[in-house]
Amino acid sequence: MADEDELETPLIAELYKPPALLPIAQLKDALLYAIETYPLTVIIGDTGSGKTTQIPQFLFQAGWTSDGSVIAVTQQPRRVAATTVAARVAEEVGCQLGQEVGYSIRFEDVTSAKTRIKFLTDGLLLREMLIDPLLTRYSVVMVDEAHERSLSSDILLGLLKKIMRKRPELRVVISSATLQAENFLDFFAPGPAEQVNGKSKEEYGRIVSIQGRVYPVDIFYLAEPVPDYVERAVETVMDIHTNEPEGDILLFLTGREEIEDAIDKIADRITDLGPDHQNLQPLPLYAGLPADQQMYVFQAAGENTRKVIVSTNIAEASITIDGIVYVIDSGFVKLRAYDPTTGIERLVTVPVSKASATQRGGRAGRTQPGKCYRLYTKDSFTTLEESTPPEIQRSNLAPVILQLMNLGIQNIVCFDFFSSPPSKLVIRAMDMLFSLGAISSEARLTKPLGAQMAELPLEPMLAKALLNSPKFGCLYEMLHIAAMTTLQGNAFVSQDGNIKLLDKAKRKFAVEEGDHITLLNVYEAFVTTGKKDAQWCRSNSLNYKAMVKAVSVRNQLKRHLEKLGIQESALNAPDVRRAGGQSSYSPSERIRRCLVTGFFAHAARMKPDGTFQTANGETTLWAHPTSILFHRKADWVVYHEIMETKNKIFIRDITKIEMDWLTEYAPEYYRVR
Repeated sequence: MADEDELETPLIAELYKPPALLPIAQLKDALLYAIETYPLTVIIGDTGSGKTTQIPQFLFQAGWTSDGSVIAVTQQPRRVAATTVAARVAEEVGCQLGQEVGYSIRFEDVTSAKTRIKFLTDGLLLREMLIDPLLTRYSVVMVDEAHERSLSSDILLGLLKKIMRKRPELRVVISSATLQAENFLDFFAPGPAEQVNGKSKEEYGRIVSIQGRVYPVDIFYLAEPVPDYVERAVETVMDIHTNEPEGDILLFLTGREEIEDAIDKIADRITDLGPDHQNLQPLPLYAGLPADQQMYVFQAAGENTRKVIVSTNIAEASITIDGIVYVIDSGFVKLRAYDPTTGIERLVTVPVSKASATQRGGRAGRTQPGKCYRLYTKDSFTTLEESTPPEIQRSNLAPVILQLMNLGIQNIVCFDFFSSPPSKLVIRAMDMLFSLGAISSEARLTKPLGAQMAELPLEPMLAKALLNSPKFGCLYEMLHIAAMTTLQGNAFVSQDGNIKLLDKAKRKFAVEEGDHITLLNVYEAFVTTGKKDAQWCRSNSLNYKAMVKAVSVRNQLKRHLEKLGIQESALNAPDVRRAGGQSSYSPSERIRRCLVTGFFAHAARMKPDGTFQTANGETTLWAHPTSILFHRKADWVVYHEIMETKNKIFIRDITKIEMDWLTEYAPEYYRVR
């Protein structure tokens, strides 16, 4: 599962305030009393109030780990939040990171036997339940930023509710920046007429509210709607800069292209200002931005300079930037939405919810009274949805359902979801898992294949292909490919924006069969010729940090397979009898056939105009510009990822195949007419 909007920055909301000055410090005793007395404590407090860094320390000091148990703090899907908060808390506790305080994210574990406070993504805590279904090593589980309603946090809430019925001594702390606290309490607590472990609803949980230091914020609306909100946002930036007192500006737009467009427009207008005005420094903030560039938004502006931070909704709740006095809210956000009919994930620009608009406005009143300029009318605000639809109602559920089944939850329909997913999404996920052979026609997890797929930290299609690779004598190569695809297109990086150099570097590794084998060549070159050398990476337009990560991921996937009894060394030579004579194929063909066994549902045929068409002929697809097959000919292909953006449906990580392989390896799925 890809992390939505990952924030690659070593700075997080509360980091640079002395703990004693944080709003939460005055509530220490009340909080500890609530957690001691009630199974569930829901904490409402703004980003920046100290919830994430201080509550685990209060519990640690109060002896919640003295018997050797651990306090878990799950961070929302932002993996970097887990690493950076852990580093800060380790510093405050006075230990080395990975000792008493550590973190665990997908493909990276910095903990030890000494660890007592553990920060981890909610997806990783779900994986821990495979080994320890009741989470017996934890005395307290804190679900942080629960209002963001990520897919894995919603599933985690449902499972924690079950665990709490079995473990009355477990304490669950839920922190939320919005007023959904009652909903969390209602979900966990027993109904009016029932009791859980001898406790009624009133005795089961408490809500504790942290009053942050929030200053008044004046809200301004437009009198009339505007046709181009990016243009209007830039005009508003310039108006504030020329007419308002000191204070930095935070502008919310929907994505990287809009942000870069706005920054270019601001840069053009700065030159017209003349020498009398203070300087204006525009800075971008979005998920794919390199960590060192994200750091700039937190640094104080130079003398006689005002910062304008142009950001996605990343700055809405997950982080706090000091010095913001003016907020400009475009009124839009980009959300991922999965279409169960076509299996296509869309990136859709939609109006924000009222809850998001309120969060955005609140960013202006952190350090002094502020102003929020909403680029929409007051009437438009009244028509907004109350809150953003949770991820579980707009995502591909196949990976989650596979995990739940592996945890022994066979009847998915009866699972206690915090918000029930639409039946179409569940049916689509079950169909997909059935076609991959992960579940039986009775909707039970298959052994060993389904269980093994669930154990691997990969999406189901890639897990199936990797598990099939021994039959094709290409396990060694498929481990490389699986590790490289987890980088999500970040292997190549342009040096100083030089696209020609980047294309030239790609051509060195490119093969006509497509992206997967090209990625294999990149990996091989890095671990042999490149000698894991940063300078070699630079001269080949490769991202050194990403490549080091790929090597680490490959090692971990190899260990996962060894746990499942699949040894890499014994499989370098294929067993020809068992593989049905697969060894007579070239290495490239073995890999491509193997990919078809996992990605057969993602097949497409190229049309004469260079676009692709899905196997049923109903949808037109475009090769993503980063693909080797962007300007090359192919007949049939399989692809790894599909995403609609700007009314075009793009496919990424594409490999050429033969049509007969589809009917050979997925006869149930494809019947030739």
